[in-house]
This record gives sequence, structure tokens and C-alpha cells, in this order.
Amino acid sequence: MEYRSLVALIPSVPYSQNTVRGPSAGGSGQDNLHLFDGVNVNLPMYGTASSEPSTHDLDQVAVSRGGADAIGFNRSAGFTLNSISKSGTRAFTGELALQALPAGLVARQQSPFTVRYDDSQSFTNGNFGGPILQDHLFFFFSYFRPTDSRDNSSGAYGTTPAFRSVRDEYFGKLTFAPIAQLLIHASHRDSSRIYHHQGVGGATFAPSTSDGGKVTLAITTLEAAWDLGLKGFLNFKFSDFANKNANRPDRVATAVPALDGSVALDVGDLANQGEFAVPLPAASTVAGAGAYNAAIAPFIARYGYLRNGVPTGGGFVGGYPLINNQDFYRRTTQLAYDTRFGRGVAHDLHLGYQWYRDSEDLNRLSNGWGVISMPINVVTPNTRQAATFVAALQQQGLGVPTIHSEYESQNFEINDKLQWRAFTFNVGALVSQDRLYGQGLRSDPGTLSGYSVAPGNRYLEHEIKFHETLQPRLGLTWNYHGQDTVYAAYARYVPATSSLPRASSWARNLIATVNVYFDANGNPLDKATETGSTGKLYVPGLKPRHTDEYLLGTVRDLGHGLTARLFARYRISTNFWEDTRNDSRVLFDPPAGIPRTLYISNLTAQLTQLGVPLDARFPNNQYVIAQLDGAFTKYYQAALELEWRGPRGFASCSYSWSHYYGNFDQDNTTNARANDSNIFVSSNNLADDAGKQLWDAKYGNLTGDRRHQLKLFGTYALPWRAQVGLFAVYQSGQPWQYSSYSPYLAQITASGSSSRSDTNRYLEPAGSRRTAPHYQLDLNYTQTFWQTGARSLRGMVDVFNLFNRQTGYDPQASVHLANPGIAQAAFTPRRTLLGLKFLF
Repeated sequence: MEYRSLVALIPSVPYSQNTVRGPSAGGSGQDNLHLFDGVNVNLPMYGTASSEPSTHDLDQVAVSRGGADAIGFNRSAGFTLNSISKSGTRAFTGELALQALPAGLVARQQSPFTVRYDDSQSFTNGNFGGPILQDHLFFFFSYFRPTDSRDNSSGAYGTTPAFRSVRDEYFGKLTFAPIAQLLIHASHRDSSRIYHHQGVGGATFAPSTSDGGKVTLAITTLEAAWDLGLKGFLNFKFSDFANKNANRPDRVATAVPALDGSVALDVGDLANQGEFAVPLPAASTVAGAGAYNAAIAPFIARYGYLRNGVPTGGGFVGGYPLINNQDFYRRTTQLAYDTRFGRGVAHDLHLGYQWYRDSEDLNRLSNGWGVISMPINVVTPNTRQAATFVAALQQQGLGVPTIHSEYESQNFEINDKLQWRAFTFNVGALVSQDRLYGQGLRSDPGTLSGYSVAPGNRYLEHEIKFHETLQPRLGLTWNYHGQDTVYAAYARYVPATSSLPRASSWARNLIATVNVYFDANGNPLDKATETGSTGKLYVPGLKPRHTDEYLLGTVRDLGHGLTARLFARYRISTNFWEDTRNDSRVLFDPPAGIPRTLYISNLTAQLTQLGVPLDARFPNNQYVIAQLDGAFTKYYQAALELEWRGPRGFASCSYSWSHYYGNFDQDNTTNARANDSNIFVSSNNLADDAGKQLWDAKYGNLTGDRRHQLKLFGTYALPWRAQVGLFAVYQSGQPWQYSSYSPYLAQITASGSSSRSDTNRYLEPAGSRRTAPHYQLDLNYTQTFWQTGARSLRGMVDVFNLFNRQTGYDPQASVHLANPGIAQAAFTPRRTLLGLKFLF
């Protein structure tokens, strides 16, 4: 089981099959915090959960879904999941487990719009621990090896290569107690995963568009806890996190591009030039459709996939478009002091300090010409010529060095929990200072921007100061009878905008995507940098995004092991930052109340000093980091949770009604399938261009809204040395809406763009539609075959999605692409996992 799979068990949190983004739980899928032994294992710079580590060596799990106090440096606008690893004990103990999920026990995929394959998985894990020095030094070691094989894969283009993924993960931990008052933990986790033939983006992607690569993860922690007796308790923690990612296309393009106009596009061999997006015929009502359809017909005939024996457009052929090396690092140090004092009023006082630095090294280049397309009515931006082909090319492949970015943060917290009679008051606050560092500039007070160009130089892009991030934490609990309580809490969270250092770094001007335009014979006509992919300046006076949360609830002991929780929650998030055109409030017809002014009045002069080439027709079309006017999300929730604990079992049942809406949908900023990805501030389509602004039908239900959700989870011990367990879920479907560039065509043309993309251009209010609700039942049966003392042999059977509910989600929302309204993804079909475990 992977670490992220624990999220499914959290009551009132939506059930999600995202492999990158988490579920929205009052915030976006990137607002959740995942901790392993207190170490942040979110992907640095992005905020999504790392794909590793696993959960086989966990001892305890704790979840915070809101009402946070100022303990643990919690800035999450979603939920926080913390887990504690196992440690060695005074006795030598261990286990060895083997599990297999053969392809024959996996139901066939029903959706015709996803890649079909036979999936086989296996899991090997073992651990062993015990004493080294009796009562003083203990060890724990574990090993985990999951493998995944997908054979007989098929899509619209036929059989795809067999996918293989193998991971080896090692974990070692030492626990040292030199004296009774001091406890030290030191651990290291090392994981390496190699995969082949991954990345076929969907059923309409050719087999050659797959890729392979290697992912490594290393986490080192050192923690010391010192009991000071009556003076309190001191805790120190250091952690080092490194996650390295490298991938390569399975088909490497033969094309060697250049930007000086000396290299043509080989239109007779597009499958070896990069990744070619096979065009779709234009509707007859579109201007120039006749000539366009005639021009693309030979390419559809050659590269289209067959539908009922007829070549069809809308597919992708060639090779995976990127060669990527992306390494993430995080180093954290924190110190906490806790003490208790007082008689009539007891105080539990906590003081904490944390410093961490996230960093990223990025080296990304295109495979050949990158992504090649044939848009209709495209005109070159500078020479104003009609073009036939456009290639989106990453410049970094042309000799630009690795780009290094950093996010450095300091956090102070103070919290006092006061206990007086039947009342507990919580009063605390967290303040933060965040510094964002990029490359390519240096401080220069003599310029308009305050910078001058200095390639390779590390510079401070932006600073969020302590006085801007006050995050109060207030709470009151009334213990009116026994274990029965009523509570209320208020908390403010200021999430880290951690992806911005690279996204806005001036070094991006060196690697920015360049669109290269060609005529029908492949001769280069023009080129232009995508201004949205360049380095950016910040609008002065930005206020950091924050989330205010109000929580009211009660806990009641109903007797016979049954406990009930009833609570209501309200969250509102504002001050969202995003990259947008400096002139977006002038050109794109904002509603009343939004000033029709440039974000930075003298941006043209600032960029001219920095040597940025400007479009004379649209000098203010450059992008800036801005606080979007009126951007907000709101989340209402009412939930009832029942928990039963008996001598032979445990059960948890929860029902949640919630409404997540607003005009800033961070979970829906790219095309449908790519939304399950590391998309964050300044690296998406939101507010980028005409039709993509917050006033363009963006107000409505957000993608993460799940109005109704019911979860049931439990285990029960049977008399014959066996145990059964189940997990059941029912939840509302995913909100979505059709998208089209057509209503915004006049604005698109007026802004100097030739884009005909429907992405993020809503045709109707956000969340106007909803996919079908999903329900599923997972079962587990564990049988102990033999047991002597601490030694036992157990067999396990897990059945996931018993009723084989392959509910579709992520509809294809574009009205100008094939299969509009059809789900492009589906919940995983029924599968049966067999296992054997030996404990000693």
C-alpha cells in the first residue's frame, strides 16, 4: 500500500484516484500536507504528495482536518496526515509478507476511451527489529518491493508496449536512549523505482509516445527528545529529503531543431520530428474550413487512427515530447519547547521554531521539435503570414544550463492550552517568513525594476514577511459530561506559494517555450516566445493568500463503545496569486468593480531596461505575478461521524454534505487528463488569455466539489482465528462544464493571439454539469493458519471494487475535439489481491 492510499480511509475526505494531486478537502488537491515521522513528504515546490514512501512499516497515523492549533507548523488549507514509523523494541520481532495481484483476477476495463491492458502486480515486504544494547539501543529495518506489469495493452493505434515498474525501498532506524531523560531517533529511507514504456497519454496516443525513467527518494531524519522534568520538554528535529526524477522518450526524434531559421520541419516524416497532434476537421461554419480540411486530409489519412476502418484525427503520434531531469530537495530544522504550569488554571505552553528550504534543479528539453500541431487560421505573430505547422519547443535543449530555484521559510509558533474546570481554551498563533529565490537577475537600485540582468545569479524574487502572515488559532472546548464535549474553533492558514520560485524565475527567459511557425513545405516562417512561460516580475503590494476556517461541533459518548461526532465547517480562501497578462484588465472586458488598468503601469519601461524584446503592437502583453481581483473559494460542510469499538472489532461510518465553489479552480487549470498533475501558481492556463479570466464563466461549483459522501470502514474478528474488513464509499460525481473558444474569438483576435484552444475557456458556468455518482465496496479476509507464541502464518484476500463500478470521470470538455462530454478516465475495475504473511 502506498502512503497516499491512507487518504481514502479519512472520514469526510473525498475518495480520489488521482495519482499526483490529492483530493480537495476544503482546499485544492495541492492544499494538503503529508508527513512521515513528522517530515514533510510533499513534493518540494509543488505541494502534492510524493509517490513514495509506502505504508508497510507504519506504527501510528494521525489526521488533522481542521481546527488546528499552533503546534506542528500547520499551514495547510486542506488536511494534514502524519504517520509514525515502527521502531525496534526489547524483543526481536519481524514479519515477511508476499502479495500478488495476477492479471486473471482483474476485471476487464469497460471504457472505450482509455488504454486497455492486463495488469499484474506483486508486493514483497519484510521487516526485522530488536535490541542492540539492552534498554539503550534498538534497531528496525524494512524492505519493500512492489512491481507492476501491464501487458497486452491496446488503444486506438493498436497494441502498446508492455509497461514495467520495479521499486526497491529500504528503511533503517536506530533508537538510542543513553539516559532515561533523552531519546534519540535516527532513520534513513531509500527508494529507487525504474519504469519502462510509461506515458501513453490515453487511448488516442500511439504506442511510440511512451517513455521510461527512474525515480529515487531519500529521506534522512534525526530527532531528539529531552525530558527536562518540571522545566518541560525539548524536542529537536532535522530532516533531509531528496527526490530525483529522470525520464526519456522511448522514441527519440531524429530532428535536431534550431531557432535561426536554418532547419526545416520534415513534413514527410512528422512521426520522427517530435510528437505530432493529428488534426481534426473543422466545422463547415468556421471561416476557411474548406481549405483547411483539404490541407489536413493527407495527414489524417497517414497518421490518424482507424475508427470503423476510416482514418480519424484527434490522435497523437511520434515520440513523447519531453526529456526531463527534475530533482527536488528539502532540508528542515525545527526546535520545540513544551511545559506545563499553573494550578487553578493549568497551562500547556508550546513554543516552536522551524526553518526549511525547498529547492529544484530543472533540466528540460524537447524531443525533436516538441509538440507539433496544425491549427486552423494560424497567423505568424511578427511577419503576419499564414502558417500551416506550429512546433512548441523547449529552449533549454539548445545549450541552456540547469535552472536552480529555492523557497526558504521560517516559522514561529506559540500556543497555550488553558484548562479551567470543564473548559479548555486554546490560544495560539503562527507567523511565517517566505523568501523566493530565482536565477538570472541581481539587485540594482538604479533601475526601474530594482534588478539588472545577471545570468546564473541567485536573486530574491519576492519576500512574504512575518507581519503579513499572522495566523491566529483560537479554540474553546466545554467538557460538559464525562467524555461529551462541545467545541468551537477559528484558524487562519497561509499556505506556501512554493512553486513560484521556478515558475517566475528570470532564468525561464532562457528556457521559455518558443512557438516556431512553418509553411506547408516545412520552411520556417517565424518564431515567438510564449510570454506566459517566461520569467516574471511581481505586482507591488501583494497580500499572501489565506484561508479562514470556522468550526463548530460536538462529541457524544453513546455508550456500548459507540461515539458520535457532529460538526459544521466553513472555509473561505482569498488573495489568490496567478500569472496573467499585464493588460488583462484592459483588454478582456472585466465586470464593474475591477479597475481597467495595467497591473504594473511602467512594465514596458522596466522590461526594456532588462532587455526583454517587446511586441510593438501589444507592448503590455507580458505576464506578471498578480493578486487576481475578487478571486475566492468557499467551502461549507456538515458531517456526522459514528465510531464503534468493541472487544472484537472496530467500525467508522461518516456522512458529509459539502459545497465547494468559487471562481478560482486550481484543480481544473489544464486539459482534463492533465489536471491530475503538478500544476500550481504561474504554471497553468488560468487567467492567461482571452476567455480564461475569472470573470469568464468561472464562478460556480469547483472540480473538487462532492456534495454528498458516505464512508464505512471497519474490521471484525471471527471466532475461527480470522478477521474481516471492509471499506465502502458513495459520493457525488465530479462537476464539469463544456469549453469553447468561440464566445471569446473577438477578444482573442484583438489581443493579437491566434489561439484556437478550448482549454480553460468555459462555454457555460463552472460546474454546470456533473458526472455520475460513484460507489464501491472493498473487502478483506485474513485467516490465521498457524500460531505459536509470537509466531504465526496468515493468509489474506483483498477484493477491491467488488461490484466493478467503473464510473467515468474527467469528461472531454472541449466542443472542438473528438468525443465531447465522454469520460476520459474511469475508476479502477474489480481486482483481487492474494497474500501470505509470516510473523515472528
